[in-house]
Amino acid sequence: MHILIVDDEALARSRLRTLLGDCAPAHTFAEAAHAAEALTLLQASGGRIFDAVLLDIHMPGQDGLALAHTLRTLAHPPAIIFVTAHAEHAVNAFELDAVDYLTKPVRLERLQQALVKAQRTTRVALPVPVPEGEALLIQDRGRAERVPLSEVIYLKAEQKYVTVRTASRSYILDGSLAELESKYPEEFLRVHRNALVAKRAIRALEKHYDAEEGEGWALRLHGLRDAVAVSRRQVTAVRELLAR
Repeated sequence: MHILIVDDEALARSRLRTLLGDCAPAHTFAEAAHAAEALTLLQASGGRIFDAVLLDIHMPGQDGLALAHTLRTLAHPPAIIFVTAHAEHAVNAFELDAVDYLTKPVRLERLQQALVKAQRTTRVALPVPVPEGEALLIQDRGRAERVPLSEVIYLKAEQKYVTVRTASRSYILDGSLAELESKYPEEFLRVHRNALVAKRAIRALEKHYDAEEGEGWALRLHGLRDAVAVSRRQVTAVRELLAR
């Protein structure tokens, strides 16, 4: 992996360099002492040259949370791993789709776990090939609109209709989830009796608490802040996809 270390403390950057070398000699890295320097490196290629960013939160000027917001807008956003001495920002960090949140002093085992998560995210996030021009036809109040399949993040059954969710909005589609699952098996994975998610959008599987169903699992998806519930019987299928 090619990793960018962003921290205003030289000793902290040195510690991470040492740990990365212990994780795997094949890892390469670059450094930035503040957000502006990091953006210069990242924006040059839309983030494509970096697989992950080890990001401090409290820095002079723009802090790590604000920088993470910016990174999400890149054409090829790297996986974000927050590395900070302040545990109170964990909730905000995961709302920004961080793959992990490490507290200083960072332990080698925790860094290794975080990098594995980042590698899985990078692999799964690669687009699943979709036939050119493939789209769902949405009929709405006498208006027909084609929604490219490559933009669909999830499909959810809602009574007699299916909600089609993209990063920008939702649509209502006449049809059944079973028909869509049968028609597009390479693009979508069944994660719940009422939901299919785009395989290319799967980011992370995490513990989730639901007021009605209690403790369970949910998926974090690229392009959305809200998690999608995963039924217990589908957890294994999701894990197998993440492990590819």
